[in-house]
Amino acid sequence: CKLHIVPYGLDFTLYEDFAAIKAGDDLRRQFNCRHVIFAVGRHVYYKGFEYLIQAMHHVHDDALLVLGGNGPLTPMLKRLTVKQGLNERVLFVGRIPDKDLPAYYHAADVFCMPSVEPSEAFGLVQVEAMACRKPVVSCELNNGVSYVNQNGKTGLVVPPRNAKSLAEAINHLLEDTALRNLLGEAGLRRGKSEFSLENMCNKTLSVYEHITKLN
Repeated sequence: CKLHIVPYGLDFTLYEDFAAIKAGDDLRRQFNCRHVIFAVGRHVYYKGFEYLIQAMHHVHDDALLVLGGNGPLTPMLKRLTVKQGLNERVLFVGRIPDKDLPAYYHAADVFCMPSVEPSEAFGLVQVEAMACRKPVVSCELNNGVSYVNQNGKTGLVVPPRNAKSLAEAINHLLEDTALRNLLGEAGLRRGKSEFSLENMCNKTLSVYEHITKLN
């Protein structure tokens, strides 16, 4: 076989730490809203954050979008938020230090990665959300993104560049606590089985062993 797939690996202990969970609870109280949608990443063309912001028009009024990260499109995204009259429903928190990132996942009900281009080839943030038992909403890009987040199993997958579809998926999860919990638990199981550091190391060693046998 000339092709061997070795997925990225994540240290799940960083996200399961009790201090991170407590920090998430504290953060959620600061947001002071019923539901929290979290998204994070570089503010660049392929991330599709403008569609997520537009989707907030159709998401339940008791929900807050917390958007982390920054980049060349940050000014445009902030202008769009103002133009759409969503100042009170979209919170820009800037770049989040790695040590604080798990708390933001734990504070959320749903994680959304609205990327619209295959430039988003995998989306490690999806695995980070799974490590915190959060269902993921992502877009169908016909690549590794949908390999990570499986529609109806670990989250929901919708067409790219479609604000209304994003809103419908988010609303569906916000309205159904049992489904959120079910998908979140399934995501954690899938994450640990497919995307752990141990799995990445074992598969990498397996590839090396295969190569040495060929030689």
